[in-house]
Amino acid sequence: MGARRIRREQRRQDMAESRRTNGMLKMKERIRRHKRMLAIIEKGQLPFTPPVMSWLSATLNKPARQIVQADVDQLRKQR
Repeated sequence: MGARRIRREQRRQDMAESRRTNGMLKMKERIRRHKRMLAIIEKGQLPFTPPVMSWLSATLNKPARQIVQADVDQLRKQR
């Protein structure tokens, strides 16, 4: 029974360390992705590629099928 507890504690410690190191990398990647998506939106208009529509959906908090050009224009002005 003791070995199971030790493995669990080691796993918990390893996962906490991974969150610390990977979390900083993910924050930087989110910033890069945000800039990249805004640049793509500035150049074009609907319909965008699926990755851009997915990002728009998450940013606007709307399903992709409900996003209209007015929403995209408003996001451009906002940023």
